[in-house]
Amino acid sequence: MRTVRVFDTTLRDGEQAPGASLDQSAKVRAAQAIASLGVDILEAGFPAASAGEFEAVARIAREVRGPTIAALARASTGDVEAAGRALSGARRSRIHVFIATSDVHLEKKLRLTRSECLARTTASVARAVELADEVEFSAEDATRSDVDFLAAVFQAAAAAGARTINIPDTVGYAQPAEFAALALAMRSALATHARVRFSVHCHNDLGLAVANTLAAVEAGVEQVHVTVNGLGERGGNASLEETVMALRCRADWYGADTAIASERLVSTSRIISELTGIPVQPNKAVVGANAFAHASGIHQDGVLKDPRTYEIMTPQSVGWEARRIVVSKLSGRRGLAARLAELGVPLEGEALERAYTLAMRRGDEVHALDEHDLIAIAAQARRPMEEQPTFTFIQPTPAEATAD
Repeated sequence: MRTVRVFDTTLRDGEQAPGASLDQSAKVRAAQAIASLGVDILEAGFPAASAGEFEAVARIAREVRGPTIAALARASTGDVEAAGRALSGARRSRIHVFIATSDVHLEKKLRLTRSECLARTTASVARAVELADEVEFSAEDATRSDVDFLAAVFQAAAAAGARTINIPDTVGYAQPAEFAALALAMRSALATHARVRFSVHCHNDLGLAVANTLAAVEAGVEQVHVTVNGLGERGGNASLEETVMALRCRADWYGADTAIASERLVSTSRIISELTGIPVQPNKAVVGANAFAHASGIHQDGVLKDPRTYEIMTPQSVGWEARRIVVSKLSGRRGLAARLAELGVPLEGEALERAYTLAMRRGDEVHALDEHDLIAIAAQARRPMEEQPTFTFIQPTPAEATAD
């Protein structure tokens, strides 16, 4: 079983999601939460972007312990030196240098020739080596770059001292088999650089960020870039929680795992959601509210008999207290009985049958029955049949609903 290193970029690429910008104190709090997960590298930000960003990175470097603290820098002397200064207080620092290598980026955005790109790569990595404990190099838009030129740029970075070579799928363009083949090609091209580790950074424009990341792990890469809740530019980045749990649940397939404390995934997800103001969709894998919720009667029956029928991991393994049985018009008697027992109003026999009839009637009116509905139904169902009044649900008026 090999260990895949987790490079968390929630506070750099994740913060680039529209609306996710954090002030300094929020950024430090988020960094502490992410560090407690057990990530190997925490990318604190992009120091050259602004004075506020520089100070936030510097404070994280001084105050957050555990992971290596990384900072992003374009392939320029000014950016690299700003990153070096911001990271000076870290126990272990990494400068993450990047430059675009695709023709569309070189010609339209940077207006550089390939020769100039190579020269900048060598100079910036060499300077970063002087200022940090570790240097990582990324070729922006690698998956749309000429493969031979991409290999040449990576070789130049490795020769200048970069010990981690990162392959970004910057625009979420790659397909899993294609991306795995690219990773294998780059490993082969740098075979003489024995000390180099390979990493990947995948975006989710086509919904393939996690799939591409896992394909690269299968191809032998040693590090993955991820973000909490999959935050990031446009469609986001590879989700930390999904990547980690895919490796853990399918260790039989990948032969790999991470050092992440998975039982902290839900709490960390909530902290990041609270700080950024970006909610987690209910059907989000692992940390979404419905990840361990069961509404179908067939599913409820199975999971109550043996959780393995419909759950490939336990709720507790990722930080949920328990699974959730949701009573709706789709539920069965077993699910209703289990939910009533949870609420302290267990029923069986004829009383349960009466409760089921009432619950199905209510289920035609609402998406899911809440605690008040269920307790009222249990109370009604306990009465002998001859005492049963006509049962109706009275909707509160707007004034009553908001009254103390």
